[in-house]
Amino acid sequence: MKIFIGGAWPYANGSLHVGHIASLLPGDIIARYYRLKGEDVLYVSGSDCNGTPIGIRARQEGITVKEVADRYHQEFHDSFLALGFSFDEYGRTDGEFHHAVVQHILQELYQQGWLYEKEVEQTYCERDSRFLPDRLVEGICPGCGARARGDQCDQCSKVLEPAELLEKTCKLCGQEPVLKTTTHLYFALSRLQDRLETYLQEQSNTWRENAQQLTKRYLSEGLQDRAVTRDLDHGVEVPIEGFGNKKVYVWLEAVCGYLSGSKKWAEQQRKDWRGYWDENATSYYVHGKDNIPFHTLIWPAVLIGINQKKLPDHIISSEYMTLEKRKISTSANWAVWVKDLLSSYQPDSVRYFLTMNAPEKRDGDFSWREFIYSHNSELLGALGNLVQRSLKFYVKEFGPAVTVPQVEEDVMDRLTALYKVTGQLIEDGNSRQGLEEIFSFIRWSNKRFDKKEPWNVIKENREEAKDILKEFLYIICNLRNVLTPFLPFTANALTTQLNISEKPAWSEIALPLKVNIEHTGPLFKRVDVDVIELERAKLNESIIK
Repeated sequence: MKIFIGGAWPYANGSLHVGHIASLLPGDIIARYYRLKGEDVLYVSGSDCNGTPIGIRARQEGITVKEVADRYHQEFHDSFLALGFSFDEYGRTDGEFHHAVVQHILQELYQQGWLYEKEVEQTYCERDSRFLPDRLVEGICPGCGARARGDQCDQCSKVLEPAELLEKTCKLCGQEPVLKTTTHLYFALSRLQDRLETYLQEQSNTWRENAQQLTKRYLSEGLQDRAVTRDLDHGVEVPIEGFGNKKVYVWLEAVCGYLSGSKKWAEQQRKDWRGYWDENATSYYVHGKDNIPFHTLIWPAVLIGINQKKLPDHIISSEYMTLEKRKISTSANWAVWVKDLLSSYQPDSVRYFLTMNAPEKRDGDFSWREFIYSHNSELLGALGNLVQRSLKFYVKEFGPAVTVPQVEEDVMDRLTALYKVTGQLIEDGNSRQGLEEIFSFIRWSNKRFDKKEPWNVIKENREEAKDILKEFLYIICNLRNVLTPFLPFTANALTTQLNISEKPAWSEIALPLKVNIEHTGPLFKRVDVDVIELERAKLNESIIK
């Protein structure tokens, strides 16, 4: 079976924070899991280098858009690599290959009659002598009354046009913009209302609840045609006569990255991308709450418009991640930046916490107290303790060579259930519950170790104590398998410690098992709890009032 996984493309206008990773991490877990099952996986993402926010950052710093995009794209690439993200293709939207694919899609939509010309009034700043991109217009949302930008209200998730905002201002100079007539290409999204309603009904079991409810709301309000071109300084040039001075609107252009990334990967690997996009493949789209309509309505509409039959199957859309119970604010520097976090803490500590506290059904929260305590109590205290005491005890008493001919039926039954239940949870997009199952099994294993008391048994019967320890070594070898999607660095460390020759797979390890314990050092180091207040102090000191 072929599996396509698309991770949302973060804007290359600022550093990644924990909220970004919390929403994207399920994609890597799903990709790693399916590879363990032996499935053919294509996992694609990249940096969005064409959005207006990058232009704003470049203007603020007095440098070029490309310099900003280069800086953050490299930072994103390095951060994802350090966190163990296993993308097959991580690209960028300002490359020639992506531009060509987007232009081809636009031409196809135009030829199929899905695009039409429309004269509209667009916000124009007379002081700056320019039409304003949507994100450069700020005002009051007409739906909920909150402060909003010109493309979307973060408070109520309403998709907006800048002209709809009340009390509009130009973000560059603060002056109220005027409305000026211009001509754009529009996508006839309203014509797909019935088709997208049917699509929603067909996919209701494979979308998260927030995606279902938000999409139902948009459909009940009635889909509106949307402009696909904008008067921008940078981006993908419109390949249609009469519109050469305009750029492709980023809301359409960015989602095309899933297809351009697939095609680029295929070209580089000399493989065929089409198998991951036909009706027999299974697709997952992983992103945050604010990206839901672009994945459940816009991208499916584009795919229908270009006669691509494979529409998104699984929508893995996260709620928001808060920080110390407050909304993350990049402008106020109220954020935990990924590059800083990785400079002081193990990547699997980050992966563990953001999975266990994932905002799957409701907002999650990153707190320094919970982060440090979860590392010390769960990773070090539960998993690390089970591994180290089993390995050290065995090596001390019986040497490094281990042969496990059999284990008790109770252990085998629990391991069989663990693979089955955890695997199904991952496939359904419930990574947090999957990791909870694994750590529930780890806690059970620690209790079993205490109950078996090999330290006492060995005084009377060395062979019985040896068999007890062998059983736990077998458990640890299987933990190496099931932890691989979630904690890949820890799984690799177990492979090295036990010198396991066979590659990890999503199935119980065959018996007899032979391993040779290479070393017995700790998987994790304790973090001093005094760090909690130090990190909180740094966070409060860095906030911009």
